[in-house]
Amino acid sequence: MSFHPVRTTPRRFGAHLSLTWWKPLVIIVVPPLVMIILQIALFAIVGLIDHGSGQTEAVGPLQLLAVNLSMGITGVLTVPLICWWAKVPWRSILSAPRAFDQRRLAVYLLWALGVTILANAALALLAPEQTPWVGVGFTGTTMALLVVIVLTTPLAAVSEELMFRGAVMPAVASWVRPERIALALGVIVSSLAFATTHLATDPWLFAHHVFLGLATAVMAIRSRGLEAPIAFHVANNTFTAVLNTLLAGGGDFSVARTAGAGGPHLLIPALFVLALVIVVWRREGNAAEPEAMSTRHAKGVR
Repeated sequence: MSFHPVRTTPRRFGAHLSLTWWKPLVIIVVPPLVMIILQIALFAIVGLIDHGSGQTEAVGPLQLLAVNLSMGITGVLTVPLICWWAKVPWRSILSAPRAFDQRRLAVYLLWALGVTILANAALALLAPEQTPWVGVGFTGTTMALLVVIVLTTPLAAVSEELMFRGAVMPAVASWVRPERIALALGVIVSSLAFATTHLATDPWLFAHHVFLGLATAVMAIRSRGLEAPIAFHVANNTFTAVLNTLLAGGGDFSVARTAGAGGPHLLIPALFVLALVIVVWRREGNAAEPEAMSTRHAKGVR
């Protein structure tokens, strides 16, 4: 299966925006800060409803809704901001110079789902003691969690990609003219920002989120769009949340981010994510060949 041909552009996706020097600083700092403030505010509301702080390792329906809404709102607000400052249409945040490709998204969604299933299976086989699973259970809490996951987790995943790979990465890259250096700077800064907003104090977990940021940034640059990163983020977050919910014994599921929560077992899912990066790299290379041939033909090159 071949994708729509990729057209050439003076600067690749990820380094394709032009901004005044101070605006990337705002893009780096303000949206993540807004997201954290929204989370704190929504957690406070959750605490009033369930008479608790809402800020424990146990994730219930209201806690998950608060997290997903804070991400979704921030991501949606970030897009018009950077489009206004860069003077570009909102579609260029999704892909450039080609149009956003729904078929591309569907194909990578299937690949990402398969990779996520295999990664969780490998964790269950090789490091079962490192998973939060306690047993199968289905209660009202389980049902409420599943509803929240299905309705809001994809939105949160898409919003994170819009924020970090769609906005932060090209904004930072606009500081540097040489394309390769610009892309490298954008990838590194956006990946560190992505990891920081997950508030993981465990070094293994922090490094794992940095790696995920790097992997999705490479997917975006190679494919010149956000279809592959969005597909991975949606499939990984949604499937993993559903699995954790169904295996939480009928209660809230656990998400630990403090010291000791991570470890070498995180290399297992990282290897599967790396495999997906290789898939995207190879498929996008093949997709570019027809365009190169058609360009040569149009110029009369034999």
